[in-house]
Amino acid sequence: MDPTLLKNVALEWLSNDPSPECRSLIQSLLTTAEGTGDYSTLSAMFSSRITFGTAGLRSKMSPGPSNINDLIIIQTAQGLITYLKSYHGQLEGKLGPAIIGYDHRKNQELNISSKRFGQITKAVFTHHSIPTILLDGYVPTPLVPFAVKELGGCCGVMVTASHNPKDDNGYKLYWSDGCQITEPHDSGIQSSIMQPSNLKPQRSYDIDLVSTDVDSTSQLLSSYYAKIKEGMSSNIYSSLTEKYGSEVVKSSGPKLVYTAMHGVGSPYVSRVFSSYGLPEFMTVPEQNDPDSEFPTVGFPNPEEKGALDMSIHHADKNRGDVILANDPDADRLAVAEKDRESGEWTVFKGDQIGVMLGRWMWERRGRGIVEGGGKVAMCASAVSSKMLGAMAKEEGFRFEETLTGFKWIGRRAGELREEGYRVLLGYEEAIGFCCGEVISDKDGVSGAAVFAELAYWVYVDQGLTLKQWLNGLYEKYGEFVSNNGYFFCYDPAVVMSIIDKMRNGGKYFDKVGKYEVVGIRDLGVPGYDSSKADKVPTLPLSASSPMISVTFANGTVAQFRASGTEPKFKYYIEMAGKPGVKRDVVEQELKEMVEVLLEELLKPDENGLVRP
Repeated sequence: MDPTLLKNVALEWLSNDPSPECRSLIQSLLTTAEGTGDYSTLSAMFSSRITFGTAGLRSKMSPGPSNINDLIIIQTAQGLITYLKSYHGQLEGKLGPAIIGYDHRKNQELNISSKRFGQITKAVFTHHSIPTILLDGYVPTPLVPFAVKELGGCCGVMVTASHNPKDDNGYKLYWSDGCQITEPHDSGIQSSIMQPSNLKPQRSYDIDLVSTDVDSTSQLLSSYYAKIKEGMSSNIYSSLTEKYGSEVVKSSGPKLVYTAMHGVGSPYVSRVFSSYGLPEFMTVPEQNDPDSEFPTVGFPNPEEKGALDMSIHHADKNRGDVILANDPDADRLAVAEKDRESGEWTVFKGDQIGVMLGRWMWERRGRGIVEGGGKVAMCASAVSSKMLGAMAKEEGFRFEETLTGFKWIGRRAGELREEGYRVLLGYEEAIGFCCGEVISDKDGVSGAAVFAELAYWVYVDQGLTLKQWLNGLYEKYGEFVSNNGYFFCYDPAVVMSIIDKMRNGGKYFDKVGKYEVVGIRDLGVPGYDSSKADKVPTLPLSASSPMISVTFANGTVAQFRASGTEPKFKYYIEMAGKPGVKRDVVEQELKEMVEVLLEELLKPDENGLVRP
């Protein structure tokens, strides 16, 4: 951007920014830039604007439209209200309450915090006479969509950047159905935000006068715990104790270790365990309390390599068998298990956790529903394992594939319920799981308790480890081996170029190396699905976030897409082995195939993709 234009944009922003700390920083940067001629820092702040993506708004806590700050939150809240009034016909005073939650993220230097963003949002909604509940204290993300459904809310806002680096924050939006926003709401809200009247604060707000709603939060939590117990608990621990005796259950059951990853989850998971009648878990002391600095992990994502190292060390020291880990806002769940003989740890992939939960939900609830004449369904994202689909075919329940992201999983689950199905599980491979029907979003809090029940049953009643039990599922349904990963890609144009080359002008391809292609689905615009008579995909299309899926004659499915929240080009490649074929055979064949597919289709070096 031209320095003169950049300066004018920054000055315009300064005239509207209510934060003295941010105004001071911008003014200092302007003075420095005028002296040195280096406008790069200002350019990074003012040359673009964050917009709604897969997880709402998410960016660095810093001044300017490229980042997340007080003015961005005011603009967003004002635009959201404009859209709500337009959509619902100006029903001021008649809309259900807006539910707002926040976590512990903050930037002390700039006086930016999740709580402050929540207070700003409540202040704006209150000014427009829309009832608003600002949840008290740091809450897990799942409580917001639960509260929206429970109270008939008009929308929900969760201020969190989930598992992003410590300098980031975010603004996740839920619609009145308790699902994350999708089209047309996301683009409609974005357009409303950009109206000139919403880009300026419509009044000044004294944030210090905005209080949280203690009583409402307490009542919502009590209802949340009661409903997830009623809807999901198998009461397995008490059943095992009655069958085998407390000493046997205590000695042969798994020793559980839990980590909150410096996030909000610990007290909530502890209370769910108590409501399920499960014994208390061991915690990782260094990671148990909310800490916005995330001092023991470089990247607070339990999926990342090394993120569970401290948990493993603590479990080794205290004879722990199974680790349950939430990400900082407690909507995702990771699981690891120690081999008692070898001492080696298995960190289960999201697909493996999903398959285990699917089998457990079918065994404890689904089978009985179907035998009683009911209908059962489970959902997973398109990039998740196809093993849950194989299980559905074998056992007799319905399996539905959705686009990536829980906004799609939750919405499809809702549609299936309207058709009379009991939807017992929705999951995505990125360790997101929704067990039961209490909420329409992923929930790492209730998921931890459900998985703990499964672990106790496997260890005590089956006399197996989780890994052994999972291997039994592979023997029954076939070895589904995945090789998922990503490359860093900082230029969106490169991603689109790679996708366009795969399309080959609409001709696509019938072979990659020696591997024969039997099916291609392109969820970009205009879309293509070779398996359909009319070649039109049944899943929604996206011009900005296309995904290409390739099915090969040997049973492998390879899928490619750009991340909606990070500068990553992701791939998901899974080979379905036949029952009886050893896992190492499938793994070796897949490894050889992945090398060919990545090199032939992505050409990482040629396209400047950066390996993690």
